[in-house]
Amino acid sequence: MPTVPLGLSPPPKTSILTISKKKLTFPHKPSTHHPSLFPLPITGGRVCRASEVVELFPAVGNEIMVREARLEDCWEVAETHCSCFFPNYSFPFDLMLRMNRVVGMVSGFSSLPTGCKRTCLVAVIGNSHGESFVFGNEDFRIGGLDVRFSLINKGYIAGILTVDTVADFLPRKGPFQQRRTGVAYISNVAVMEGFRQKGIAKRLIAKAEMKASSWGCRSIALHCDAKNPAATRLYIGQGYKCVQIPQGANWPLPKTGNKVKFNFMMKLLKQPNTMP
Repeated sequence: MPTVPLGLSPPPKTSILTISKKKLTFPHKPSTHHPSLFPLPITGGRVCRASEVVELFPAVGNEIMVREARLEDCWEVAETHCSCFFPNYSFPFDLMLRMNRVVGMVSGFSSLPTGCKRTCLVAVIGNSHGESFVFGNEDFRIGGLDVRFSLINKGYIAGILTVDTVADFLPRKGPFQQRRTGVAYISNVAVMEGFRQKGIAKRLIAKAEMKASSWGCRSIALHCDAKNPAATRLYIGQGYKCVQIPQGANWPLPKTGNKVKFNFMMKLLKQPNTMP
């Protein structure tokens, strides 16, 4: 499935730095539209109604926890991704997008190039105490997904992020165009509208950096929409720097449905033995 490997998912009007005075409840549909990656018509201004049944069960607390995604999270991850990137799709296209995202997520984590790693991080708001009551072993994984299941309410996913070492959107090295190693890549960052301005994106980024360091990566990179100054400021504040692409260089770019100008940003990582 096509992805949106942007450092910050929503465009400027829906960036995570948008000021929101809404009460902390499970978010309703976003009202802005992100350029589509799929040749599907936009009809109406609503998102998948079937997924909104979760609004009947408000989060029980304001705790925020970032962890790796599990198989049980796939639908919520797809819902978060599609609600932020494709908010204006209506039935049946909204449902098709979510199903496509679920399939793409599972297949993308189960079929990685040799030696590469990928994981999806989720920011959970609500009852994180359910972490103590799960089935399964953290050592048992399908691709990059944790195979454990919660016995009680695990809270609601408010934000997502993918980090990997596949290097699809990093410049290749050498005359044989070898895959670049030692550099992690952040993509598909999205925070639900009702949960923005609460530091969720920063927590996801920090967790991604810790994960990349544990993989032995020396640096971490991302592409950020150049027309999203809020996103750029966020990453600069987290220590990322824009990298000037050499003139005439043919570096890979994120695959989007329209012509978007990107800033390529990188940050050097502290290795685990040097971290305070």
